[in-house]
Amino acid sequence: MNIAKVIIDLSLDKSFDYLIPDELQRRVHVGVQVHVPFGRSKRRGYVLNIVAESEYDKPLKSILSIAERHCRIPEKLMELGRWMAEYYCCSREKAVRALLPGAVRSGKVKHKILRLFSVATPCEAEKFVIEHTDCKRRAGQVSVVKYLLTAQSVAQEQLLRGAGVTMSPVNSLLKKNIISEEKRIVRRDPFADITVVRSQPLTPNPEQAKALQTISGVLANPGDRHVVLIHGVTGSGKTEIYLQTIARILETGREAIVLVPEISLTPQTVQRFRARFGDLVCVLHSRLTEGERFDEWSKINDGLVKIVVGARSALFAPFRNLGLIVVDEEHESTYKQNEAPRYHARDLAVMRGKMENAVVLLGSATPSFESYYNAKQGKYLLVELFKRVDNCSLPQVKLIDQRLGISEPGHSNLFSPVLVNAIKDRLNAGEQTILFLNRRGYARQMMCDVCGFVAQCHSCSIAYTYHKKRESLACHLCGDVIRAYTRCPQCNSDKIRYSGSGTEKIESLAHGIFPTARIARMDSDTMRQASSYEDVLGHFKRGELDILIGTQMIAKGLHFPNVTLVGVLNADQGLYIPDFRSGERTFQLLTQVAGRAGRGDVSGEVLVQTYNPDNETIKYAVRHDFINFYKYDMAVREACHYPPDGHLTAVFFRSANLAECRQYALDFMEYLRPLCQPGITVTEPAPAPIERINGKYRYRIIFRGKKLHPLQQQLRRMLLQAKPVKGLDVYVDVDAYSLM
Repeated sequence: MNIAKVIIDLSLDKSFDYLIPDELQRRVHVGVQVHVPFGRSKRRGYVLNIVAESEYDKPLKSILSIAERHCRIPEKLMELGRWMAEYYCCSREKAVRALLPGAVRSGKVKHKILRLFSVATPCEAEKFVIEHTDCKRRAGQVSVVKYLLTAQSVAQEQLLRGAGVTMSPVNSLLKKNIISEEKRIVRRDPFADITVVRSQPLTPNPEQAKALQTISGVLANPGDRHVVLIHGVTGSGKTEIYLQTIARILETGREAIVLVPEISLTPQTVQRFRARFGDLVCVLHSRLTEGERFDEWSKINDGLVKIVVGARSALFAPFRNLGLIVVDEEHESTYKQNEAPRYHARDLAVMRGKMENAVVLLGSATPSFESYYNAKQGKYLLVELFKRVDNCSLPQVKLIDQRLGISEPGHSNLFSPVLVNAIKDRLNAGEQTILFLNRRGYARQMMCDVCGFVAQCHSCSIAYTYHKKRESLACHLCGDVIRAYTRCPQCNSDKIRYSGSGTEKIESLAHGIFPTARIARMDSDTMRQASSYEDVLGHFKRGELDILIGTQMIAKGLHFPNVTLVGVLNADQGLYIPDFRSGERTFQLLTQVAGRAGRGDVSGEVLVQTYNPDNETIKYAVRHDFINFYKYDMAVREACHYPPDGHLTAVFFRSANLAECRQYALDFMEYLRPLCQPGITVTEPAPAPIERINGKYRYRIIFRGKKLHPLQQQLRRMLLQAKPVKGLDVYVDVDAYSLM
């Protein structure tokens, strides 16, 4: 009798052996969800492997049953889960959990079933109903039978119920074989009521044609170099390359995954892919309802679709013949998962492509240093697109030196006179403007001018952000919200001042400066509903809005030909964050948001307001000069062995007790010190830049070096085997993207 190695839905990082009963021998496979006895309870688990013998001497229990058919994970995907657990230092159970949406994993969401009825023998049906219904029910029941007789095909259960007729007479008709019943799955459709006009492939320009030729060679023989980095300026037609590559994949009978970094990009991206491929496309992201997510995943699992578009979790779509993975805007930090398993979807896409012999396309106008470094080292193929399609020119970028002050009295220094006049010109010309500020809320902090009190979150070591519309103070880390103070809680003074600015304040000022303009704001405060993105972007696309104000969710991927002006209100904002990637992120944001302008017939203009116009990062961004910026910033990283010159792993410690957190971090480091071989640089235990979040103090250790894998494996063993300390949390972040 074969034996299944099963992991239980507990973070034990351990498999348990179970006998496979004879009646389940042909149905139990790797990746199948099963019910097993565990202690005195019954639990769900997943089959990791099937072996002939067990290493345990004690008698084994048997698998009780197989869970619903939709819970089987493809074997290659299970292999990816095992790799993810090892590399990202988490338990195998957590890695497997990440492979399935919660709606599928829990088994609580089911298919919607529609009962359909058809008439078997019309005359007998009428006779039966007349004889078996009393006078009070006869009229309604006969009308049902007349409907059956008239339709001669299908009567839907909800129509019967809508007529006020109970189902028991119908059940009697079923027993007499007078009517027959058919059950059909009714899938919830996130595309309901959305009309898509089909599109045809565009004729590629010379750069696109060369890129497609390179990709075709990789498709024919993926081999070791199965990754292609498409470095193309904004508007260079990267999406058309994705579409035509997918068409070639479909011709071979294989499937494709398309990842996008923001949910706000998903509707527009899905629309373009559905316009080309119709109902072969489905979508997976967190804004779907549980039922929609269940049905979309089931369509993939049942082989009803060939393409999935979505955020990072769409990488785990259960395709069994995967041929292509596209990671659009591959540089985006949102591809990094913030909780275990702390994977990076771009890097995991590369690994899944290798495991399934699939091609991986990474696309960006501002590639991550990691991807560009791999391309320059020859690990990836590099394709470069330096021109926009349709001969559109890159927008002209101008720096506005905010140190010179405001020349017009009464104007806010957030809107320079140059920017105000430029917006007015666009309003008069019937053109559109995007205003970018990567901070939400109205003001960054509340301060008392008398005693100096600053309203800080009680659970985190940051100031509350003021939201004027709700008259509230909110912490953007833990989510705590309190009513805004009208007087200082420390000295009772009414001399309260709000400093710093966010998108809510920009929107308020814009309404005052441009009273006739139609203005909307896109940030996480306004995009509360699943339909919010589509509504606002739809209005903007149709020309029903003049000015769109937003955070980074409007900075990339959006294509609006009538946008001729982009205003960056504070280009310096992210430059001084204590993180080695702060310059890279600032360059990427500035370049990406600038790329929203001039994508139509009218040339675009970008106005960048800054207090530091001599900063090298800003100057490179103004010139759209990624290559020289990369050389400039890499010189610093190579000197310090920061990624991509080396690897980086961070260990974080969290506890409500500061002394306990500090001591545990110090002891942890002493245990690891003998394992730190030459070539590994250690940043000793120290408070994290944001020392306290959600009531817990935070310490961190950072390891840098060319070869960290042996150390990471030891870290994994320590974390999974160590006895938990009550109230103290330790986690490892491999290839950490945020050190805050």
